[in-house]
Amino acid sequence: MKTDSSKKSYSYKDAGVDIVAGTSLVEAIKPLAAATRRSGADADLGGFGAIFDPRAAGFKDPLLVSATDGVGTKLKIAIDMNRHDTVGIDLVAMCVNDLVVQGAEPLFFLDYFATGGLDVAAARDIVAGIAEGCKQAGCALIGGETAEMPGMYAKGDYDLAGFTVGAVEREQLLKADNLQEGDVLLGLASSGLHSNGFSLVRRIVADFNLDYAAPAPFDETITLGDALIEPTRIYVKSCLEAVRAGHIRALSHITGGGLYENIPRVLPRQLAAQIDINGWSLPPLFKWLAELGNIAPRELATTFNCGLGMVVVVPADRADAAAAMLTAAGETVYRVGELIACDDGAEQVIINGLEENWQN
Repeated sequence: MKTDSSKKSYSYKDAGVDIVAGTSLVEAIKPLAAATRRSGADADLGGFGAIFDPRAAGFKDPLLVSATDGVGTKLKIAIDMNRHDTVGIDLVAMCVNDLVVQGAEPLFFLDYFATGGLDVAAARDIVAGIAEGCKQAGCALIGGETAEMPGMYAKGDYDLAGFTVGAVEREQLLKADNLQEGDVLLGLASSGLHSNGFSLVRRIVADFNLDYAAPAPFDETITLGDALIEPTRIYVKSCLEAVRAGHIRALSHITGGGLYENIPRVLPRQLAAQIDINGWSLPPLFKWLAELGNIAPRELATTFNCGLGMVVVVPADRADAAAAMLTAAGETVYRVGELIACDDGAEQVIINGLEENWQN
């Protein structure tokens, strides 16, 4: 079929998709992905599918565990700030922290990056963050997809999704039926908001005409924007060490739904988590949000992590050893409560002192 030189000739680039830019991005991120290689993942980027060998990773009778997540509207703050180097860490964290709660080691990670128009420099920063998150988690970045979709996304906008697979030896899988009344709850400090509640955060920022470039009202040493987009903490290596030492019975990643919604996901129906609000201090960022937005204590604890990014359930006689091991691995550890018996249908999270201590 011949083209007619008298008529306009359309190209993919005219429609807003730049294949050359896409190829440039692949070449730019190959070294980033290569830096995350680990045993079992040796293939280069560019193939149609990614391969991982669990035996090469040292597993004998593994169960595979998978997770997928995104970063949510935290991306809008990064876009408004033109700061793209941290959201990739968030993307990895939100996925791999969901694996470790099963006792699983993250093996590999894939990302999906969709945008209205490909900005190679911004995309490279995003993937650099993903690679950094993979290194923190000990997993390999072995593939991904970049989709340029003009008309679907506004200029400058993008979205991210992550996919990870991990493995746990069959006998090491963390199970709810191992939990007992009297088990101790340890809280691991979060690095900030992590990646949840940002629709509410952005609404407050907009309604009070706040500037992301201005000093944070609760910490004048950093800007408000930098405080809000502080990347999600990755708990994989510290928690896996304690799991394999036999100290941990369960883990709860505190994401959307906060303390009230996430802790019950790892509990058997006959047990409840009794939490003492005096076990840790509500960080200044959360206090500021609560006061400025007049957020009720229960709403605060159901929307945000409130300073605890992971809740760890340990046997009472191992609580000190678990806390010491997690502290040595770099975590800030609080003793925040215990498991108690509860009736069928009763609420499974009881936070003592919530209204009295967090009331504005």
